[in-house]
Amino acid sequence: MSMLKEILSTINHSREKRSSFAHMILQQPTLLPELLSICEQVDDEISFRAAWGLEFLCKDSITPLLTHLDRLFIITPKVYQHQAVRPMAKIFEYLSLGYYKKKDPQIQQALSRLHREKMIEICFDWLITDQKVAAKAYSMTSLYLLGTEFDWVHPELKNILENTYSNGSAAYQARCRMVLKRL
Repeated sequence: MSMLKEILSTINHSREKRSSFAHMILQQPTLLPELLSICEQVDDEISFRAAWGLEFLCKDSITPLLTHLDRLFIITPKVYQHQAVRPMAKIFEYLSLGYYKKKDPQIQQALSRLHREKMIEICFDWLITDQKVAAKAYSMTSLYLLGTEFDWVHPELKNILENTYSNGSAAYQARCRMVLKRL
């Protein structure tokens, strides 16, 4: 077992453990390709622990991930366990906020049009499939922001939110209302 897998096996959902792991990766960015490889092992429980660590890394600094976006967009559509989908959706939200709201030049340079189009596809998939509220909420935010560039996204997003609103949980409905107000 690799050192990284050993460390990941000790990570739980506590902020302290995930944050400590993220700082380790920030100190040793050469571990990022291995971390992504572990994320890609979607049938293994360790993959969602890797996704938790990746999310916390991006929360602290998304910069190390920017040179690995092509790989991220190959891995993410394969992810299906909720514990891994939620952090991936959150990373997409970080990318969207950085690109459209903060207008971060590093993110704007790294996140290509093809990446943004793939993000739209993945977020819509999460929105219309059986995912938990957090992944859907992060997807709504990302899609709203992506729709400021891709004009077909907002009408499609509005249609989905209106059609799924009544069947959603209270948290889902609250996020729907917030996004629908903006649309």
